[in-house]
Amino acid sequence: MDEEYCEVVVTAGDLEWLAGFTRTLVEERLAACGHHLSPVRSVYRWDGAVHDEPEARVALHTRRSLVPEIVARTADLHPYDVPCVIALPLVGGNPDYLRWVAAETREPEVRN
Repeated sequence: MDEEYCEVVVTAGDLEWLAGFTRTLVEERLAACGHHLSPVRSVYRWDGAVHDEPEARVALHTRRSLVPEIVARTADLHPYDVPCVIALPLVGGNPDYLRWVAAETREPEVRN
């Protein structure tokens, strides 16, 4: 297959919010699925102070071409000012699974 795939990681402070967000992305066919981990411990600097907080994390499986739309939807819906959204390339995998990811996601929107 010529399609490139990736895993998009998004974190949030509330697991239930993140589960609903994941469902939205799957319903909109921006992601084929999302695998949640909770809790994860997040240590970061924000507004000049170091924070140590529990968060939830989702790994979304999708087409690399849909990442800009996922970033935009996250910016629209996420409660954080600067949410974590990173895309990690997949270098291989089960061809049947990757075909399923392609079948369960849509082509990216063309923007003028």
